[in-house]
Amino acid sequence: MRLIITRHYKTIINASEQILGWHDSPRHKGWEADVDFVVDQLQENQIIFDAVYSSDLKRSRETAKFHAQQLGIDVSHSNAALNEVDYGQLYKKKKKWVAEHYPQYKTDPDFVYPDGESFSQMQQRSVNYVCSLAVKFPERTILIVVHAGVVRGLVSHFLKLNYADNLKRKISHRYVGDMLFTGESCVRYDELGKPSGFVRSGGVEIPFSC
Repeated sequence: MRLIITRHYKTIINASEQILGWHDSPRHKGWEADVDFVVDQLQENQIIFDAVYSSDLKRSRETAKFHAQQLGIDVSHSNAALNEVDYGQLYKKKKKWVAEHYPQYKTDPDFVYPDGESFSQMQQRSVNYVCSLAVKFPERTILIVVHAGVVRGLVSHFLKLNYADNLKRKISHRYVGDMLFTGESCVRYDELGKPSGFVRSGGVEIPFSC
């Protein structure tokens, strides 16, 4: 399976540096430019998709439907396994405030947020879902529209990187990841859009052989 990974459109809460998690927010001005950039990258690379998947959150589902229309695909599928990490009680808290009051924020992947979950729990469910797609559709090319936290979790897992060291990597709304799978294993990773923090930091050189 070839898996192309993108991020949802930017929201007002994303732009305000607040915690969003399992909630949603209106689109931020300029969101169309980011989404159009992703579409241009997909078209320039002449990728033909068999299906589009997203998380169950509105910002992800709406972005997936937009891409599906542009790609000529009638239906996009959503699944909560691809949702962002559930921050529970920290919804709409400023990220700076969270970092001051919860030193485990983006440092300890096993820390469970109040009435929420941990990054490790989020990583496990999203990895399991991607592996199920790879087994079910070994010959297909699939686009998934997810969240920055999910991207960090997937890249860290499949490239066998230390998760705790990569919880703060920047993932742009113009990110386009490209994973090639053999069975449940990623054998090649590349980036087609705006480089992620994984690449800009020098921690990952692309194309990356897993």
